[in-house]
Amino acid sequence: MTALPWPLAYTVSGDDCRAPMPLGFDAPLAEAVVHLAELGYDGVELQVRDVTARDAEALVRVVEGHGLKVFGIGTGPVSAQDGLTLTDPAPDVRRHALHRLLGAARLAGALGVPVTLGQTRGAFLPGLEDLQRAWAERAVREMAEEAASHGSRLLLEPQTRANTSLWNTPDEAVTVLGSLGTAAGLVLDTHHLEVEGLEPVREVAEYVSVTGCLQLAGSATRGPLAVGDYRLPPLLGALREGGFTGWLTLEHTQDGDSTKAAARSWTALTDAATTLT
Repeated sequence: MTALPWPLAYTVSGDDCRAPMPLGFDAPLAEAVVHLAELGYDGVELQVRDVTARDAEALVRVVEGHGLKVFGIGTGPVSAQDGLTLTDPAPDVRRHALHRLLGAARLAGALGVPVTLGQTRGAFLPGLEDLQRAWAERAVREMAEEAASHGSRLLLEPQTRANTSLWNTPDEAVTVLGSLGTAAGLVLDTHHLEVEGLEPVREVAEYVSVTGCLQLAGSATRGPLAVGDYRLPPLLGALREGGFTGWLTLEHTQDGDSTKAAARSWTALTDAATTLT
């Protein structure tokens, strides 16, 4: 596969999604894995909307049938496609969101991989901030416990405030991790770090010990990576120096052709990996 010392995955959407996620391969899962295997990827990070452990066997057949692995379960479609969040003022919506997230945690456990949480945390409304924070903290604690009890672990993703009002920086997210009382970690995303005015190499170097996944996208455009991207060698170096044991995921726009986008990013990363030797 790649010359990278860590598995390289690409974002894909599960068949339960209403449509492929715009930051992932624009094709049904069975088609996406064929192209990604041909390009040399090690596996996928699977975005799901409404699945549980009962779907694990079918997913394994599709993905591993092409020599790939599922490295993580993402939950973005719960919010992006169905509008469900942990901070919605309506109790039924919050319960439904948590139900979906717990199902994803059980699926992750059945697959033996982490489950990630990003924008489904939701956004604050004026005057409800304290209540909404408490709702989210309780739900995230329950999700972390559910993941741990099924052999998985929660990875919390700091995201820009355009996506969520909660835990926009690694420092804020690490504070939450310390309150969970169970094993959990971070997903770091170069796009979200840059939008929040943070320097990705510095943040990766500081938080690599609790990071399970690094998501990558082109700077500014959030498109595919380009050969010669000055950020890549120091990012890979920070991961190696910090003893990173997780996986890398490409999560970016597709520029109208997912196969070409995935090929561009694969080439850029494998080129940058030569600096590690």
